[in-house]
Formats: sequence, structure tokens, C-alpha cells
Amino acid sequence: MIVPMKKVCLVVQSSVCDLALNILRGIGVVHIEKGDVPVDVNSSAQKRKVKVDDAIGLIRDFKLPKVKVKKKKKGEPEDTRPPYERRAKPIGLHRGRRATDIFGTEEEEPYSLSAVRAPVRPELSDYMLSVDKMRKLSRERDLFLSHEVDRLQEWGDFDPDIIKEVSGRGMPVYLYEIFNDDFENLDKDVKYIKIKKVKNVVYIVVFEKEINGIAPVKLPEKSLFDFKKEEIIVREELKEHDDKIKSFANRRPTLDKEMQKVNQDIEFEEAMANMSSIEKTDRTTTGVYSGAGLSYLTGYVPEEDIEKIRIAARENSWGLSAYDPAPEDEKIPTKLKNTWFVNLLNPVTGFLGLLPGYRETDISRWFLIFFTIFFGMIFADAAYGTIIILIALFFILKSLFNKGRRLQKKPVNQGLFLLLLLGISNATWGVLTCAWFGLELDKVPQILRNISLPLISEARGTPKEVATANIQFFCFSLGLLHLTVAHLNNFFRFIKTPRCLADLGCISMLFGMYNLVLLLIVGPDYTVIPQGEGFVPTLLCFVGAGFVFNFLFSSYKTSMKQALKGSLSNVITLVLSIVNVFSDIMSYLRLWAVGLAGAAISVTVNTLVGPTIGTFMVFLGIILFIFGHGLNMVLCVLSVLVHGVRLNTLEFSGHVGLNWSGKTYKPFAKIEIK
Repeated sequence: MIVPMKKVCLVVQSSVCDLALNILRGIGVVHIEKGDVPVDVNSSAQKRKVKVDDAIGLIRDFKLPKVKVKKKKKGEPEDTRPPYERRAKPIGLHRGRRATDIFGTEEEEPYSLSAVRAPVRPELSDYMLSVDKMRKLSRERDLFLSHEVDRLQEWGDFDPDIIKEVSGRGMPVYLYEIFNDDFENLDKDVKYIKIKKVKNVVYIVVFEKEINGIAPVKLPEKSLFDFKKEEIIVREELKEHDDKIKSFANRRPTLDKEMQKVNQDIEFEEAMANMSSIEKTDRTTTGVYSGAGLSYLTGYVPEEDIEKIRIAARENSWGLSAYDPAPEDEKIPTKLKNTWFVNLLNPVTGFLGLLPGYRETDISRWFLIFFTIFFGMIFADAAYGTIIILIALFFILKSLFNKGRRLQKKPVNQGLFLLLLLGISNATWGVLTCAWFGLELDKVPQILRNISLPLISEARGTPKEVATANIQFFCFSLGLLHLTVAHLNNFFRFIKTPRCLADLGCISMLFGMYNLVLLLIVGPDYTVIPQGEGFVPTLLCFVGAGFVFNFLFSSYKTSMKQALKGSLSNVITLVLSIVNVFSDIMSYLRLWAVGLAGAAISVTVNTLVGPTIGTFMVFLGIILFIFGHGLNMVLCVLSVLVHGVRLNTLEFSGHVGLNWSGKTYKPFAKIEIK
């Protein structure tokens, strides 16, 4: 169910905006309407967010080290002393000094004199970034040193200060690296000493004057020996910085808490930015006087929570206006309120980002029911279903009981109950069709064959063609039911207007096309409309009458004249809707086809494993069996996401008129950081 919303406008004195927002955040029910307010990237909260995010980025790739928790011995009395007393040393200069940083939870811990005189401890993110800055400097210096060592390697070890001293006494000295051709063509008056020749490069020391057209080698800062010595030191420092950064991995929870705090501060700043001021006006012209300076804020509140805002407004002397949102308002958030069973669908819709618009209809209960059926038909294997059930039960029991086998109050993840429900659906369909790991029917135990459904299972003597036709008939019938529910939902939604008759017309077209699909795909024996001379006229009557009703009333809003005008403007779309109805019914055949593909993969895996049974390669066969069927289960999950979800979000939603255009209800609330 989509919770009805009220739009509210709060008016407060500009001097107490921050106080009013803190009170609103404590109530936690107002979804603030955000305007086109630019984000202040220079705000303190935004800068802190950048710092914390950069700090998290430094340790994101490191795994958290496992912390060994000291087990309490049986019969050992519980220490009820405060943390600072438990940790305080009986003697020593630093007795009583805090061991936690500024994000610690032991705020009651006293400071010793040495702690008071100690320098201010930086925030964790600032400290991590300072270490990273030093690491970057060390890395840059290491690159420079490596380059200098490589550059001077061929010259050998020499002291550049000696060359500078000789040059300063009237004997300029230059170092050159020149090609062999240039060396052979040097002027005869050039005075030089040849150091060495490496391949086609000659290393020489030139005296008194430079060589025309060739730049000399730049003298280094220090000798090659000193460079290598510093390189070792710098690399040790770089390793220390890397180890220090890695040691921060266990502080990830602290940074995550700080990020939550920063995000709340940013949210508060955005709320402040969305508070608009009422400029001073003359009371005689508009009736509004704001000599004290007023500001207002607009937002949305669930109708069931509006009384909380009224009480707060009365206690704090705020101006409050609460009213129904305008029909053209497209910013209304959607809040869903369903039963525990329907909420099992939340992991799926949350993962896919599916949310109906405020003025649309909530199909969660139908989505869950039919999605569960589709899951079982697509997996179509009782053994797979049994495995899923066992996995779900294992984790549910693990969540309910701790290691001491005591019941915990911690809530169980909804996804586990959804997994259990889907596993039951899968196992049920697999039992009815007698599908167990894709085994041949003669290898399935007789007891399992006896509990299968004869209409859709060959295990009870039903011919394969008949069983296949029955499954196809069930798929199309399920599609008819699915889409009929969609139009019945709309029928009761618009029952107070002639618009509901359009959905009766769509149901009529669905029934006609359903019989046509059965005739073409399954066979004439399966059509609901009796075969004979009257089949075609009856079929045309259902489709034709449905089209007429759909044409006359699908665009109805205010009057029949307006409805006809709207239908004539969309006549091509309405005509094509007949073809769409046919294709939508046909689309449900995928349930049988995809299930058949999964069964074929299971049979292939079994065929590969079969020859290894009873031989020395049996272990290889077991591995192949587990891998093959495990891969098939993964492919089945993908098939459910592609096909099972599609039938709800495309075919069903299209007939309901659902665009999934909802905006998430995000109340301005204070989140407790644990």
C-alpha cells in the first residue's frame, strides 16, 4: 500500500532555523522538498567528507585483520569497573592517559597531566592523509634518486663538488655523452679525457670550453655513492609509510562512523540551504509582516505522522500549513507500507531499484505471488529447490541462535525468508514434474515418481507430448490470470468512473487472444471456446467488443467527448494494442522454454558424469557433478532475473499502467551511529 502524503509548509523565525531543523530531525518524518540550491563544496562538512573519503580510499583494498576476542572463563566474575580503571596502570608516567582517539566511546575517561601537556591529537583522517602525503613525497624522491643513479651509473663514483671547485679556479670542466660519430668529428683544439665507450655513446670530460652545438651533462647534487645510500634510506621510509597505511585497515569502522556523521552534517546543511527567507513586506499590501525575519520550509509528511508535526509546531510556536499535494506535483515521495509477507519482496525491488510513483498503484503482493510461481517454474528441479531450502534454513537458524545455542533478539534478514519461500516453490514444481537433478525417470526412486502430478509428469505414464502440452496450457493460463489481475486491479481503482469499462474491454481481448494462442501453439483440444463453426465468430466478438470498450473509455477523464477525442488522437496505438495483447500472452511460454533449457543442461552434466561412476575417476565425476549443477543453478538465477522479473515489470506493469517512476521517501532524521 502507498501511504498517503500531506504537503507541509513550516514557517519559523530566521534566528532559530538551526534549532527548528534539529527538532525536525529528531521527529524524523519530514521529507524535505529540495529546490535548485547549489552545493557549497567549500563548506566544512563537504571538506571533511572529501578527507574521510580519501582516507577510506587508502585502505579500501586491505582486508580487516581478525581480532581475537578473549574468551571468558566459566565462573570468572564480570569486571564492572569503568574502562579507564580497568586499563589504568598502577605506576608509571603515563598512568591514566587515554588509549582511545577522538572517535572513542569512553568519553568519561580522565586525562593525566602528561596527556594534557601532550600536543593535540589530529583527527584520524588528517593523520592518515599526512602519512599518505609523506609517502607520496618519498615515492617522488625515490623516482628522482633512481633516475640519478641510472644516469650516473656509467660515469662511476665521483664527487661533483671537486669539479665545481676546479671550475671555480679558472679551469672549467664539462661532462659529455656524445655519439661516436660526433666524437670522431671533434675539433682538434678540444681538450678532453675519454672515460669510456658504451655501444655507440662516448663518455668524455672536456676542459676550458664547451663543445659547440652539444649540451653538457648536468652535474648531480652529490656523488653516486651518496645517491645509492640515500636511495636505500628513502626506500626504507617508503616501506614504513606503506606499512603504516596498511596498519590503518583496522580503523575502517571508525572512518565509516565518521562518514555517517559527515553525511548527516551535509544533510543538515542542505536542509538549511532549502529554507527560504520571507522578505520584509508591507502589511497593508499583502497582509504579511516579517519584521522579526521569517523563513519557511516545504516538504512531505505521511498522513499518519502529521500529528507529530502539529504537536511540534504548537510547542515551538511555528507556523504550519498541511494540505493535500496538487495533482500536478511530481516531487511527492513514495512510502510503501505492507504486511510482513509482502515485505519479503523488498530485497528484489531494492536490488533492482523498483518503486511505484505516488499516484501509481502498488502491485507488491501480486509481484511476490507470481514471482514465486515463476521462480519455481524456471528452476524446475526439486533437488535444486531442496538445496535452496536447506541453505535458507541453515542461515535462518544461524541468525536466530548464537554460538551458545541461545535465542537471539537480532532480526533475521528478509532475504533469507524470501529464499526459503522461493526454494519451496521450486521444490514443489520439481516434485510435481518429477525433476530431480535432471535424472532419467527410470533412475528416480519409485516413491518420488508416485508423488508427481500425472497431468504434467511422464513418470505416471503420461505421454511426453501430452505432458508438454499440459505445461504449455498452464503457462498460457497463468499468463491470462496474471494479466487479468492487472486489469481487475485497475477496474476497482477506477470503479467510480467510466474509465473502469476500458479494463473490462482489455480482459475481453485477453480472453479472445488467449484462445487464439492455445489454438496455434498447444492445439484445438485445449481452447476454452468450443471448436466448430462458431469458434471464429465468438473469438472475434471477444476481441472486437473488448477493443470497442477500450477505444471508448481508455482516455476518459472528464467527459465522453474528451475520451473520444483522446482515443482518436491515439488510434494507431489502440489498434496496435490488439497485437500487444497477443504477444503478451505468448510471452508466458518462456516459463516452459527456460525451464526446459535448464533441464537440458542438467541432463548434459549427468551424461558427462555417468561414465566416471564405478571407476577410479569417480572423484573427478563428483567434482564435475557439483560444478556442473552449481553452474546450472547460477544460470537459473540469471534466468529468473531476466524472465521472471520481466513478466512482472514489463507485461504485468504495462497492463496496470505502472511506470516505476517513484521517488524514495527519505525523511530528514537523525541516524544513531553505533
